[in-house]
Amino acid sequence: MTDSLATSIATLQEMIQEAAIVAGFTGAGISTESGVPDFRSPGSPWMRHKPIPFDLFVRSVEARREAWRRKSIMDDLYRDARPSQGHLAIASLVASGRMPAVITQNIDGLHQASGLAEDQVIELHGNGTYAKCLACERRYDLAWVRSRFEASGDAPVCEACGGIVKSATISFGQAMPEGPMRKAQKLSLTCDLFIVVGSSLVVYPAAGFPALAKESGARLVIINREPTPLDEMADLVIHAEIGQVFSSFAHPAALLKNSSTP
Repeated sequence: MTDSLATSIATLQEMIQEAAIVAGFTGAGISTESGVPDFRSPGSPWMRHKPIPFDLFVRSVEARREAWRRKSIMDDLYRDARPSQGHLAIASLVASGRMPAVITQNIDGLHQASGLAEDQVIELHGNGTYAKCLACERRYDLAWVRSRFEASGDAPVCEACGGIVKSATISFGQAMPEGPMRKAQKLSLTCDLFIVVGSSLVVYPAAGFPALAKESGARLVIINREPTPLDEMADLVIHAEIGQVFSSFAHPAALLKNSSTP
């Protein structure tokens, strides 16, 4: 570890200890260290098996078949993914009481796998680890969907109402979820420290939350391997591997050092 990186990590720890409310914001970079492919990286399997746009999924039976075929391929690629050091660090921040919830652009469910409760994860782009009926919102396990799809070759329909069953992600062209957007906005407005972890900050409206927090008086930290459009407004920018930055954050006790918490 270089002296400059060590200094930046020490500064980050001090900022966390000084903050009353910390907001976390995570993107694909936190999960690439778990083996989940990044959508925009060159050669990404997501580019070979692109998600079907929402309007086409709803309109076309054939598109729904193709969507479930592609999802099965992608699910198999990262079926064994486990929370990374970054996920564990976020879980530690939540456990310490400093972070009420983490806002995430990811759909892989790894924050929940790290120990966070559903209400501690604000999913802006939905969740790809289960499916829902678009009509009645009944929830389905992916194993149920896959067994029926592989047995018949047809996209399954809801057993309760006959509606279209879709992965619980927010597809291109689908409206952003109102509840999570409201929660993300509230946390951005009330926090005094906003930490971006592994996001390129180019996908809107999600990428607007760090700027909102900064404009509302919070300090802004960006941890990402590559530069982002918001680096210039940040109070601290760390261009490094996420696991390396958070290697000392795995236990809540490390975050409470020198704080007023008993």
